[in-house]
Amino acid sequence: MFYQQISPIKFLAWLAVCLTVTDLSADTKLTVYPTQIRLTGKAAYQQLLVSASEDGHELDVTGKASFRSADPKIVQVTEGGRVQSAGDGKGKIVVEFAGQVAEITVESIRSAEVVPISFELQVQPILVNRGCSTGACHGKARGQNGFQLSLLGFDPGFDFAALTREGRGRRLFPADPRRSLLLQKGAGQVAHGGGIRLPVGSEDFETVLRWIAEGAQREVAGEPQLERISLYPEFRMMKPQQEQPLLVTAYYSDGTERDVTLQTQFQSNESVIVGVPKKGLMRAGPIPGEATIMARFMGRIATCNVVIPLEGKVSADLYANLPENNFIDGFVWKKLQLLGITPSDEISDAAFMRRVSIDILGRLPSADEARAFLADKRADKRAHLVDALLQRPEYVDHWASKWMDLLRPNPYRVGIKAVLNYDNWIRENFRQNKPYDQFVADLVTAQGSTWRNGAATLFRDRRSPDEITTMVSRLFLGVRLECAKCHHHPFEKWSQEDFYSLAAYFSRVGRKGTGLSPPISGGEEIIMLAKSGAVRHPITEKELAPRPLFGDAVVIPETEDPRVALVQWMTSPENEYFAEVIVNRIWADLMGRGLVEPVDDLRVTNPPSNGPLLKALAQHLREQKFDLKKLIGTIAKSHVYALSTVPTERNVSDTRNYSRHYRQRLRAEVLLDAITDITEVSDSFSAMPPQSRANQIWTTRVSSLFLDTFGRPNPNQDPPCERMPESTVVQTLHLMNAPNLHNKLTTDAGFVARMAASELPAEKIVEELYLRCYTRLPTAEELVVARQVFEQSKDNRRQATEDLLWALMNTPEFVFKN
Repeated sequence: MFYQQISPIKFLAWLAVCLTVTDLSADTKLTVYPTQIRLTGKAAYQQLLVSASEDGHELDVTGKASFRSADPKIVQVTEGGRVQSAGDGKGKIVVEFAGQVAEITVESIRSAEVVPISFELQVQPILVNRGCSTGACHGKARGQNGFQLSLLGFDPGFDFAALTREGRGRRLFPADPRRSLLLQKGAGQVAHGGGIRLPVGSEDFETVLRWIAEGAQREVAGEPQLERISLYPEFRMMKPQQEQPLLVTAYYSDGTERDVTLQTQFQSNESVIVGVPKKGLMRAGPIPGEATIMARFMGRIATCNVVIPLEGKVSADLYANLPENNFIDGFVWKKLQLLGITPSDEISDAAFMRRVSIDILGRLPSADEARAFLADKRADKRAHLVDALLQRPEYVDHWASKWMDLLRPNPYRVGIKAVLNYDNWIRENFRQNKPYDQFVADLVTAQGSTWRNGAATLFRDRRSPDEITTMVSRLFLGVRLECAKCHHHPFEKWSQEDFYSLAAYFSRVGRKGTGLSPPISGGEEIIMLAKSGAVRHPITEKELAPRPLFGDAVVIPETEDPRVALVQWMTSPENEYFAEVIVNRIWADLMGRGLVEPVDDLRVTNPPSNGPLLKALAQHLREQKFDLKKLIGTIAKSHVYALSTVPTERNVSDTRNYSRHYRQRLRAEVLLDAITDITEVSDSFSAMPPQSRANQIWTTRVSSLFLDTFGRPNPNQDPPCERMPESTVVQTLHLMNAPNLHNKLTTDAGFVARMAASELPAEKIVEELYLRCYTRLPTAEELVVARQVFEQSKDNRRQATEDLLWALMNTPEFVFKN
């Protein structure tokens, strides 16, 4: 990953280089890549890329530079910088641009030798790159028109057999290679639904042609194995509409290297910002932003991270003078400076109190709490407020309910008592403020009765090792392994063997008692360590030993639960995923967007918006012994957390770098409880004690039209359930017209009736309503409008109070966390 490859110190050093304004001058040195070249065989070649610095940006000048060979009998070079061997020995390529000169050393060996073509090393990459083995073509589950290839070429043996043996080998014709069906269809000489994929005369066409002529070998004697690839450049600051060539190099086990750019697939995660319209050429779009370019060659992946700063100059003093309450602010300011983005202003004390109370407690402050905080003159009162909120009991239900979405199963599937115990177990862990690593360990290694140990319900709901693995890896590692169940992960390095080796840790989860019998699974079940159990590879049928996704596997004694070894690996300091995925999830809850989105999809092709910050937060959590309260407190005390949602001219388009706070609609339970607190009329929920709050509900099977309308998870959806934060017309209409909400406003036993019957003047009633809804006092203009409401209903203060409160609750300021 971008943030795993580059340490925070190196990243900041890189930022310093990028932020240095330098004009192209006689002192500027050209950057030529690669700096050394080794060519093996007659057909070997290597493309050179040349860049120069201008205005802090690396500009590609390959097309403007001149190239010449100092030793043309050994090495030759084209006008575009493509280096080719001519004889054995060492030579030099001289590169010139704007009066500057650079020299590149080239070693050429076995220049007269025609290296045989290997299916795995040269032909299969062509089939992948030309789209033959994609899911839309022959890589789909049943292939296309009777011809099937493995998805993206992840099974070379299968693909070789499909080409050379299926259909009695009719796809290849060694006696006359040009008449091979593979080439004729690929070149469009025979009707082909996929169109022309291998134009006659192209380099790829000639490679496949020579492979067939040489006998269509699966392997060449002594051929090396592909170990890794690199993508140049790894980072680039660009200007709108600027172009930058890419160069992909494959590294093999025998020490050889090969330029494979033309056989590589490229993909941008933000194609509007930066795309790859032509093979090996990325082009910036018209707007500033960030993007990551993925290069994939035969299951190996490399990335290039691109930043397009906002045009215009911003004084460095502006960033230097920004407040830094803790380390979070420094990382955010440096990223904003890189992009030329300026932060929004700080919010008021009233807005801060409302925001932090919603985030930590899941409820609005009372009017009295708001008055006390606004009257507090201490300079550090916000930090004191954060610490006080973290000690209140409401914290438990609010944050436990978030984990309910991720863990809570359907009670009609696993049993009502089991789910209730599961809910109680999760809430008790938050009540104890159990360290997060211990919480995960207790859950993943849970044993015992589902009626006595709620954590064991996880293994009642998820019955097979592969089901458990997908859930555990996604929640606690941020790795979505689902794709690797059926084939090699298309956007990551994980293979089927990786997936099922991880699943083997759950191979000995045993069960005793009543199994599932939906829709009335009411019995007790005991989760225990079985005497035996195995996981096999779905294709090879090989029994796989438990093995982590990376690092060394440990030998597990027969008497020990394999899950214990898994937890030790998951929570070890060497496993960066474990801490990063939970800090990313909490950051998203508090800041409106994760550093990585989706929050549980950490991978090299989905880098964080601020990698050094993510690593720093993860390290901070480890230093705090996985105390989630301390992590929440650190984020809430940062200056970045207290930024306004109102954009500036230089951050209006920023949606991922936290130059401003990103507004969130209140969670369904938070919004319903807020209305309950304001009106002082509680709801009655089935299967819940009287006066229960919405975020104390133990299952989404408890009926509530309001909660369903505002997006709580579907009770039939399997966990983990991510909520949809979008607002809808149905939600707006519900707030305006729902009978239940109308009753809360108009009942004789509620707050509105009590206020209207009191001796308080209209101004004090208005003040109370604003403090309850917005945690602030009304402005002078708002007070004038509110007085008019009461003046128009002089004979009915209650009607005026009802109307005003209804209006306040139907505003964005109430529905959104501002």
